[in-house]
Amino acid sequence: MTGALAPTKPLTAVDRCDRCGAQAYVRAVLAGGGELLFCAHHGRKYGETLRAKGAEIHDETDRLLETPAPPPEDER
Repeated sequence: MTGALAPTKPLTAVDRCDRCGAQAYVRAVLAGGGELLFCAHHGRKYGETLRAKGAEIHDETDRLLETPAPPPEDER
């Protein structure tokens, strides 16, 4: 075993924050195994503390800034 973490799947709309139930955008993979999911707010609140304890943080909050593509002309 190399100790490297397996890549994680991108978070989807069904992934919910373990703290408040909102859509999750942050995954904390814990050093001892397991993971926690957080919304952007709780990810910011707990992220640095978890990182300091050895968790690997996968932050997808940049997706909140994405603008959806407009529909094609023939679908407007």
